[in-house]
Amino acid sequence: MTQVLSVASECAPLVKTGGLADVAGALPAALAQQGVQMRTLLPGYPAVMAALKGGRQVDEFEDLFGGPARLLAGKAAGLDLLVIDAPHLFAREGNPYLGPDGQDWPDNPERFAALCWVGAHIAAQGARGWRPQILHGHDWQAGFVTEYLRRMQATDIRTVLTIHNIAFIGRADPARLHALRLDPARFHADGFEYWGAISALKAGLIGADRLTTVSPTYAEELMTAQFGMGLDGVMRHRRDALLGILNGIDDDAWNPATDPNIAAYDKPAGKAANKAALRAEMGLPDSEGPLCVIVSRMTHQKGLDLVLQALPALLDGGGQLALLGSGDPELQTAFQNAAQSPHVAVRIGYDEAFSHRMIAGGDAILVPSRFEPCGLTQLYGLRYGTVPLVALTGGLADTVINASPAALTRGVATGIQFSPVDAGTLRNALTRLCALYKDSGTWSRLQQNAMAQPVGWDQSAKQYAALYAEMTATE
Repeated sequence: MTQVLSVASECAPLVKTGGLADVAGALPAALAQQGVQMRTLLPGYPAVMAALKGGRQVDEFEDLFGGPARLLAGKAAGLDLLVIDAPHLFAREGNPYLGPDGQDWPDNPERFAALCWVGAHIAAQGARGWRPQILHGHDWQAGFVTEYLRRMQATDIRTVLTIHNIAFIGRADPARLHALRLDPARFHADGFEYWGAISALKAGLIGADRLTTVSPTYAEELMTAQFGMGLDGVMRHRRDALLGILNGIDDDAWNPATDPNIAAYDKPAGKAANKAALRAEMGLPDSEGPLCVIVSRMTHQKGLDLVLQALPALLDGGGQLALLGSGDPELQTAFQNAAQSPHVAVRIGYDEAFSHRMIAGGDAILVPSRFEPCGLTQLYGLRYGTVPLVALTGGLADTVINASPAALTRGVATGIQFSPVDAGTLRNALTRLCALYKDSGTWSRLQQNAMAQPVGWDQSAKQYAALYAEMTATE
């Protein structure tokens, strides 16, 4: 059985701010069916420590970037965990990355360097007799692992870095080189230097044996100036090491036939009760057009400003909009102003159970992202027969079959794609959506196709297992 250490800054259901957590939480169980034993290394945030009951100490560190720390082993939420108990770094309430003022914690470089240091230490020396063959890190928070493995002279460990979103590079000032236990000789263009700064992500991109990202299209996009965020040259250089593996979702947690948060259904007709309940909960009247939902972080990346510009096309077509999300204050205010219309409802914040009710009750789910490495909400939409309307980018391009005339004729369409990603094409796509909705036969087929689409982890887990097998074949 292949032994893998997953190094992640968040992991559902213990702590989550985005899709990275869903992946880190779902992969271990999916990979177990492929003969892979994965243990997950996490920071000891309060929620993680509370869930890790009866954890046993397997290592200790006198000075882990500013204070003592213990490494605990145990289980929580069905996950086999290694947890860094370092109160000086992680005993902070709220968001893993942001302080009460909404800004990054000033010591984030050291906090996640500590995660990398412990990960490298486990890979190099083991933890109470357990030592992985492969260390699989996620995003910039695991980027320094390869630098520390180099320092510890652990050359027999194979490494994978998964890029969930290249927009977050893990920047730090060069004055912190010593504090971060980095080799100054590696601070150059072919190392972890990024436009005069330290980049934890670039360290991982340069140093990992293999790179993966969360959809095949995003892997191709990362090698372009438009999507590479200044690292497209690095990605082109590492082209032969790069593999796009599409994310899946937990299709047990997201199963309309068994979901305890909704009026359960296994056919599109069963959505009617959930739609009525969602309208009642959000204060929306009946309408002749589609009820569209958005469940999203409210950022420029997600293209929600385009929704505001294109919204009249939806309302003129008899449609409605319900939104659940939070983020940019200006976007929040703009959507709250839009909710003066009786056919627009907005709830600022996030509620996991309510997100299930939103997706179960909606006719369509809007994902107009300017870039989207994979995206999960469109997968939830497919699973629940909530037709996705998505931008033609990243994983959205890989998971939704556009309702083109050819696809409709062949009966294979699962949603609507639009490109380029601007307000005009989104406006046209919303008009198409309203027209398709009024054709009940076509709409029913779209819903049925969506619900039949495989969105779980089976195929992706096989690809990860094959990658691990390839990497360890020479051992």
